Amino acid sequence: MKRIGMVALLMAFPLVALASPVWKGDFESGDLSQWTGKEAVASDRLAVVPAPAHEGQYALKVTVKKGDDPINASGNRNELFHYGQETEGSEYYYKWSTLFAPDFPSVNTWQLFTQWHHEGPNGSPPVEFYVRGERIYLRLQGRDDMVVWNAPLVRGQWLDFVFHVKWSSNPSVGFVELYFNGQLVLPKKSVATMYSGDLNYLKIGLYRDAAVKPVGVVYHDGWIMARDPQDVLP
Repeated sequence: MKRIGMVALLMAFPLVALASPVWKGDFESGDLSQWTGKEAVASDRLAVVPAPAHEGQYALKVTVKKGDDPINASGNRNELFHYGQETEGSEYYYKWSTLFAPDFPSVNTWQLFTQWHHEGPNGSPPVEFYVRGERIYLRLQGRDDMVVWNAPLVRGQWLDFVFHVKWSSNPSVGFVELYFNGQLVLPKKSVATMYSGDLNYLKIGLYRDAAVKPVGVVYHDGWIMARDPQDVLP
């Protein structure tokens, strides 16, 4: 696969005056007020902390323990959510960074850290980033045959994502594109990114199989949602 760095991306989009991002959830408010809401069993499970911040002064520390089930659903979780503007035909760039703690569990089952969920209460989200074993995956439409990218899990260092999406339930209209640690790892791929009739919304944190026993800790920072690629470049 041809790997193209951020320099090439910058050349492809000449510098212009920056547009304002559609939304920021970078925790620089010092609290969770940038986000629409949370699903957590206790306040210490979603904590805004000064270290290890990747950008600015603050990051989000997410902790999940066995039995954490704030919404009486499948799996264990503590998550933030944001109701954005992921409507049919809309197109956005999302930038964020994630750090997995040095003791993040290695288990042969799913552990989601970022997802765009549909409004419907049942079924897998149409877009999900998750860890299984020692690898990170991007899966679409809740289907194992739609895992479109994976990479080794690296603990103890910040991992940078830029995710470009056109939201549509029509596979000839929707697409995804992914930059990981400054490299193009998934060229633009046409695919349905929504379920017909359902809006999508963003969820981050940690959501995992209820069978996982060890405590899981993951950090998030720098969330930006934008229409212009210049707003998500380093």
